[in-house]
Order: sequence, then C-alpha cells, then structure tokens
Amino acid sequence: MSVEFVTGFFLEAIKITVLLSAPVLLSGLLVGILVSIFQAATSINEMTMTFIPKMLAVAIALVLFFPWMMQTMVEFTENLLKNLPAFIG
Repeated sequence: MSVEFVTGFFLEAIKITVLLSAPVLLSGLLVGILVSIFQAATSINEMTMTFIPKMLAVAIALVLFFPWMMQTMVEFTENLLKNLPAFIG
C-alpha cells in the first residue's frame, strides 16, 4: 500500500462522510436560522422554541434522505470489499 493510496482512500471516506451529513446538518441550520429570525422579530426567547423545530427538521431530513444515504454507504462498502485483495497486495 502506497502513501498515495492511503491518502486517496481517506479523502474519499471524508468526502462521503461530508456528503452524507450535509442534508441533515443543512436542514437543522436552515430551521435554526428561521427560528432565530422569528425570535428576534417577536422578542420571544424560549429555548424549546429552537430545539423542537430543529429536531423535527433533522428527523424529517433523515426520513427523506435515508434511502440515498444508505445507497451511498452500500456503494462505498461494496467498492471497498471488491477491491480488498488489491488493497492488501
């Protein structure tokens, strides 16, 4: 195994990790910004008002994006297992 191979493998793994986490994180961020704008406009400072909508947005994003996320993880794992003999040798 060369240094280039290991570096490339870890870069691919990090890229997939960021790609898989992006929809969930972005939905939480978007809802958090919207709730913050609403709170600033109405001067309501309730902590549950930020927590519950963000949790619902994350849950909805997981439900919507889970098939794609699972397919991406399966493809990465299949590629890893198919090429395992080449990685060892």
